[in-house]
Amino acid sequence: MTTESTTLKRTLGSFRLWGIAVGLVISGEYFGWSYGWSQAGTMGFLIVALAIAAMYCAFIFSFTELTTAIPHAGGPFAYAYRAFGPTGGFIAGFATLIEFVFAPPAIAMAIGAYLNVQFPSLDPKWIACGAYIIFMALNILGVGIAATFELIVTLLAIFELLVFMGVVAPGFSWDNFTANGWAGAESFSGLALSGMFAAIPFAIWFFLAIEGASMAAEEAKDPQRTIPRALGGGILTLTVLAVGVMIFAGGVGDWRALSNINDPLPQAMKVVVGNSSGWLHMLVWLGLFGLVASFHGIIMGYSRQIYSLARAGYLPASLANLNRKTRTPHLAILAGGVVGIAAIFSDSLITISGMPLTACIVTMSVFGAIVMYIISMAALFKLRRSEPNLVRPFKAPLFPIAPAFALGMAVLCLVAMVWYNTLLALIFALMMLGGYMWFRITAPARERAAMDPQLRALS
Repeated sequence: MTTESTTLKRTLGSFRLWGIAVGLVISGEYFGWSYGWSQAGTMGFLIVALAIAAMYCAFIFSFTELTTAIPHAGGPFAYAYRAFGPTGGFIAGFATLIEFVFAPPAIAMAIGAYLNVQFPSLDPKWIACGAYIIFMALNILGVGIAATFELIVTLLAIFELLVFMGVVAPGFSWDNFTANGWAGAESFSGLALSGMFAAIPFAIWFFLAIEGASMAAEEAKDPQRTIPRALGGGILTLTVLAVGVMIFAGGVGDWRALSNINDPLPQAMKVVVGNSSGWLHMLVWLGLFGLVASFHGIIMGYSRQIYSLARAGYLPASLANLNRKTRTPHLAILAGGVVGIAAIFSDSLITISGMPLTACIVTMSVFGAIVMYIISMAALFKLRRSEPNLVRPFKAPLFPIAPAFALGMAVLCLVAMVWYNTLLALIFALMMLGGYMWFRITAPARERAAMDPQLRALS
């Protein structure tokens, strides 16, 4: 395998990286989070969401130290490999792969649900499948084109969220938001606390995948400067939008009607403006931009993770090949799409623990993310000790307090998720075990892989 066939092209600046960071996540403001209301109620979920926002702020500003010190397309895979060796790289890489491969089908099904509002005769599954085909093709055309598109749709998605809040504001009532807000009760109780822990995955969905911007590090101009700006600005943007959307949507009527659906914002707006308002139609159409931004961005993320794992010998080497004209990992893009389309057409066939498939794959994606967060923060502490001379253009603020807080919160989230999602936790564990068996039997492939200097510790 030649160097030319596996070298990405540096084209991205701070603004487009910010667009990727926000775009990866912004669909979480449009759907998915409202499942948390069914578990914790509005008040309980608000507290959980604020706690998770604090965890993500601490995590991202700590994670950025790793991203700028080791600007690698594998992101967490590279940091864990550098800190803990090949096995650590496997844990982080495979967990990240689960996170990024499972998130897109959930988003694609939400795209189908949004368009079905406008065109009831269209099958949401075929819409979702068509979305995969269109945005895989766009990603293959080139990272510059893909990132510019991502920035445009992200800006439109942010604009639409602001429009949503402005339109529903006249119908907002704090009494509506707080009614039955503690897991269906008017006051806090042990039942509400249990529901709050159960709602953790859906609060994480507000911010899930922002770390994927680190996987564009090999395609960033001056990554030591551009990545901190993109990730820092991204997490602050998303926190403001998440809190605003959740509060305004929950205060316009009976929030329980929005707690188990894939299109809570159009349904919330209907309460204020009616079924035939032009505002509603605009929300459906422009709301698609939020879903498209995340869907398109996460395709970019999973393809870089597959590419980097294949380049290092963890996956078949052919998945690391780049398109000769566009310099994009086309086979990695297609491989993730096959898995996603299979999940879409399994939607009506699979329910787990009484949850619809969308909620299940959201939770599965979150399992992968939390495991990756834990090992990334552990890698930060390990590299501070083992490689004190590593060049760190950006250092984690409030070290060691901030990364320790992020690590502790991630561990708490993982324990709560295992407790409340035992069957999904078992499925996740079996997937990791299957991946580890593959890891063990493919050691010769890693020995044949070209040595990557960024995976080697300083001597």
